Amino acid sequence: MNEQSGAGAALQTNFTRAAGLSHAPMPLAPYRSAAFFELERAQIFERAWLMLARVEELAAPGDFVVKSVPTCGKSIIISHGKDGGIRAFHNSCSHRGSEVVSLRAGHAARFVCPYHRWTYGTEGQLLGVPDEASFFDIDKKTCGLKPVACEVWEGWVFINLQREPEVSLAAFLGPFAAHLQGLHYQAADHPVVLSATLEANWKVVADAFIETYHIPVIHPQTIGTTFSSRANPFARLIDATILGAHRAVSMYGNPDFRFDETHFVHNIAYSAAATGSVIAAATKEGAVNFLDHPAVNPVRSGSWSMDVNHLFPHTHIDCGPGGFWTHQFWPVAPNRCHYEVRFYVPKAESAHERFQQELYIGRVVEIVLEDLSNVARTQRGIDGGGQEFMQLQDSEIGIRHALEQVMKWVEAPTVAQALA
Repeated sequence: MNEQSGAGAALQTNFTRAAGLSHAPMPLAPYRSAAFFELERAQIFERAWLMLARVEELAAPGDFVVKSVPTCGKSIIISHGKDGGIRAFHNSCSHRGSEVVSLRAGHAARFVCPYHRWTYGTEGQLLGVPDEASFFDIDKKTCGLKPVACEVWEGWVFINLQREPEVSLAAFLGPFAAHLQGLHYQAADHPVVLSATLEANWKVVADAFIETYHIPVIHPQTIGTTFSSRANPFARLIDATILGAHRAVSMYGNPDFRFDETHFVHNIAYSAAATGSVIAAATKEGAVNFLDHPAVNPVRSGSWSMDVNHLFPHTHIDCGPGGFWTHQFWPVAPNRCHYEVRFYVPKAESAHERFQQELYIGRVVEIVLEDLSNVARTQRGIDGGGQEFMQLQDSEIGIRHALEQVMKWVEAPTVAQALA
């Protein structure tokens, strides 16, 4: 629900109340407690559906990727089988448990364990055992790679670490699936990937990328005047939607922003094609199918910069005028996490496009680094124990709802109850 109270007045919002969420302070213990971290690992990451890859990463039969799930100490092979199916397996040999695949990605007709050369097909079946006669009635049909529950939705590959997932991926996604169904993921085969291990709780990092209250303070020289303006000096959100366990927010963009005439490089980069944003690397024409989707700028605001679609528990699928990008946050300790961001850009077809893309990546990386420079400081303050609660405002609705869901999953005895 948006309200505009006169020309030049700050945008007023009422998202938290409209969503039926509490206005109470939120606890900080989940951001520092070792016991709570262990509950998150067991109750969330070992029960929820986790997004690990896109189908473009393993486009052809025989292609594979190996993905880490650092929260749970897992290495997962995702394989495009000869039969066309996408499957996931524990990266562990049935002989003595050794990792079978050392590469992060590749193409193979079979997987061969480097320890004793046990050989597996791309569908996980055990094909060959050297000196098989010396084993004791080995049943190769039961000794294939151990499967992991795996489903594909809209090109995203998910796994579930439960032996028998309590709910299907469709049930887990709930209204989030309909919200993003049919989105055109342009350039999904061409990501620029950045990753880091950060000295902060995973929720501290995720929170930094779903609220806008900090933008004028943390980003004054980069996006401070593009995500805020005189009409909206505190960069208040323009939309927020609760989607079951998941959520989406739309961020404000200053429609009157222009590069200063002394910013020669930026003006050259954005002079030949309309992008609709200074954090974009594709033209409006090239992104028309993407931008037409109802989940992209859902309120069809002329003061829009981007959307954050927070897929519980650990993934953001962000949409902007130039396409989409993702953030993932993997907890590894109460005050440490692994972070990865993937920017998807079209393959450049001209020198000017390449120049614009290089500038775009440099600009958004600078913005990301500004956010990340603050997370360790935030964690140190939380760990100090001086505060027991967070005082959240309306544009921090994404943080409030995410933490409510985390606490709900930690307490719920079943996944069905966590999703209820």
